[in-house]
Amino acid sequence: MSGTEEEIRRRLFELRDLKYKEFACKLMPTVNPETVIGVRTPDLRKLAREFSKTPEASEFLKILPHAYYEENNLHGLLIETIRDYDAAVAAVDEFLPYIDNWATCDLISPKIFKKHLPKLYEKIKVWLISGRTYTVRFGIGMLMSFYLDDDFRPEMLELVACIRLEEYYVNMMIAWYFATALAKQYEAALPYIQEQRLEKWTHNKAIQKAIESYRIGDEAKAYLRKLKVK
Repeated sequence: MSGTEEEIRRRLFELRDLKYKEFACKLMPTVNPETVIGVRTPDLRKLAREFSKTPEASEFLKILPHAYYEENNLHGLLIETIRDYDAAVAAVDEFLPYIDNWATCDLISPKIFKKHLPKLYEKIKVWLISGRTYTVRFGIGMLMSFYLDDDFRPEMLELVACIRLEEYYVNMMIAWYFATALAKQYEAALPYIQEQRLEKWTHNKAIQKAIESYRIGDEAKAYLRKLKVK
């Protein structure tokens, strides 16, 4: 273990909250509880902000795989601080194969991505066809975060609808994406529900999430309820 890794691990254990660990483990059934220290996200973000300003941060990003869940989350938060787009994408590409849970996957959203949306879109298309659960989920998450407002294109719905992976954490993200699309791009997204373009479970979950959204009107919700597949 390097000195940097040892120091980071010491800091993480100083921030340990065992009650939070118990809570977090219940939300992440795919993660071995022995690899969870129990650090709350605000504390982790604060540590990442401090650590990102040190020369050791770049060294830590080269250490893969990590032993602890929080080390992975810190890794993701450090990637968010990278200010060069190409360097950020390279760091994400290197890290994605090591992600083993939805929470770490959904945590990462590099700020620099917002300034390079055309280039990022081309990269997202590569992630979506990778066949790797959390790489695909990450790609869908990026489409949901950055491309459902002014930069939306109808073809993006098609990219997500065409994904076929027998993976709960991918299908849940597809459902979440379409529920958000129904809130933000209703006319474009609705035909995918009307024509049952998604797999049955994902279709119904997307409707459920849309109905739960405060951004969708009562009339639309009533109509969506009728589109559920039994």
